[in-house]
Amino acid sequence: MAELHVIGQITGAIGFPSQNLFCKWGVTAGRSWELLEGLDSGQTQLDLAPDGEPVVWAHPLDLHYACRGLAGWPKLHFQVWSQDIHGRNDICGYGFCHVPTSPGQYELDCPTWIPEGTLGERIAAFFLGGNPRLKYEEVVHTPGDRFRLNTVASGVVQLRLGVLVKDFERNHVQCG
Repeated sequence: MAELHVIGQITGAIGFPSQNLFCKWGVTAGRSWELLEGLDSGQTQLDLAPDGEPVVWAHPLDLHYACRGLAGWPKLHFQVWSQDIHGRNDICGYGFCHVPTSPGQYELDCPTWIPEGTLGERIAAFFLGGNPRLKYEEVVHTPGDRFRLNTVASGVVQLRLGVLVKDFERNHVQCG
């Protein structure tokens, strides 16, 4: 079978309203993909960056997949959370990006967004805190109902990835 290696890191984030952030991440792939080694989800540490500076996570990613076809190419999905001075966590952004399909080194910016919410939810968020959340988080990375969401742009998650492919030609799998 053809193999895909993704090695890199979630370097950090910029453009969020808070500087006290952590990130929950995951990888999803189609049925023709099998994760041989590595973790398909995780969480970074909390970083409190000085004002005007990027949040730094430098969280490692190391994934090794075997595949029978290109359908369902792996994609990374993110939830960025802030923490206030009382230790309460609040969602700051959802986002996803596809793993690049050609071998090489990449620096990627993954834009994030949050649901706009109803007028009542926005008023409650202003006075009580707590951004609107998605009821079903898989809508972030699955095609279909995402186009119905009313969202507001949030910050950007930054990644540095190295993509290696093995035996794609031998198995007649073309990518890139």
